[in-house]
Amino acid sequence: MSCADFVPVWRLFRRYLVAISLLAFVLGVLGVGAVRLAAQDQPAPPPAAGQQQQEPPPAAGGPQTDVGPYAIPKKKDEPPPPPPPDKPKKIEGMPDYSLHVDVPLVNVDVLVTTKDGQFIPNLKKDNFRVLEDGVAQTVSNFNISEAPITAVLLVEFASTNYYFMVDALNASYAFANTLKKDDWVAVVSYDMKPRIMVDFTQDKRAVYGALNQLRMPGFAETNLFDALYDTLDRVDRIEGRKYVILVTTGVDTFSKLNLDQIMKKIKATKDVTIFPVSVGFAVREYCETHRCGYTHGMGIPVSNMDYLQADNEMNTFARLTGGRAFFPRFEAELPEIFRDIAGDIRNQYNLAYHPTNNRLDGTYRKLKVDVVGPDGSPLKVRDQKGKDVKYQIIARDGYTAKHTVE
Repeated sequence: MSCADFVPVWRLFRRYLVAISLLAFVLGVLGVGAVRLAAQDQPAPPPAAGQQQQEPPPAAGGPQTDVGPYAIPKKKDEPPPPPPPDKPKKIEGMPDYSLHVDVPLVNVDVLVTTKDGQFIPNLKKDNFRVLEDGVAQTVSNFNISEAPITAVLLVEFASTNYYFMVDALNASYAFANTLKKDDWVAVVSYDMKPRIMVDFTQDKRAVYGALNQLRMPGFAETNLFDALYDTLDRVDRIEGRKYVILVTTGVDTFSKLNLDQIMKKIKATKDVTIFPVSVGFAVREYCETHRCGYTHGMGIPVSNMDYLQADNEMNTFARLTGGRAFFPRFEAELPEIFRDIAGDIRNQYNLAYHPTNNRLDGTYRKLKVDVVGPDGSPLKVRDQKGKDVKYQIIARDGYTAKHTVE
């Protein structure tokens, strides 16, 4: 055989070896798959003694007990949302509306003192009887106030008489000495017209500074009614209880307003108490005896009858608002007077009630406050020696109801 004949035979033999290799590879793969399928069909052998069976991980949602290799919280079934509330059926032709009830509340400050002005403490709510236009009212709120005050010091400072001005300044300084750090005070002086010397402040030095400016008066007129009206109009916008310390002779010489108009303004102003303090009593007595005349300034003739009328007006202002009027004869009385005023302001009974007459008609309602015992009879107050003590009840005479315009 030649070499040329050997080459085709070799090529056939090589192809034969490749085919046998491929056949062996295919048979090997098919054999392993069959073994694995047979192994899956056979049951698992039981675990050996002392050996725990390893369970597969639980399905999504976590184990059913507290024991397990995983701690995935199981999602709870949420309750379905509540159904929306049924809307009321709208009636054709009926408009939407809301109901609003305004129940008024009347506050009454009551001062119960002896005839000497000493405050009577330890009274209870049941000791007070309030009458509105003669009808008994039920007291709903009751307390004793010792809170800081809000006051206006309204001072007459005009070119009238040197002694009047000195007395007015001495009285004003005596009042400033009784102030506490939390009190709110404004100082207003007046002659022809009112002037705000210092607005409401808690700085005691500012009050003294305002009084120190009262050195050179401008006019001789003392327009008390105009100044008091303007002061009441300003403090009426302030919430809470307010006080007006009125240092004056009480004589009005040139106001645009008359007595009837200022009386209406006092009645219509809520939560204001006026404490008038008269000045110039010594000069009045001297001129009454010596017939000096023209005691109220340049060319303004004022007689003793005019001063007596002024005293009566100041008593009326105090009574209408639940205050007290003072008529000192000497300068030495001033510190005691303002201590009494401070006691009246800081120690008083606060009553409140819902009136049985709840109409908002703007009418003036008369008030009367009595102090009674457990049996309804007038309360008897005794001193340390067991003797009966006469006392007085100081409260405002009435109030003006709110007025609504329909």
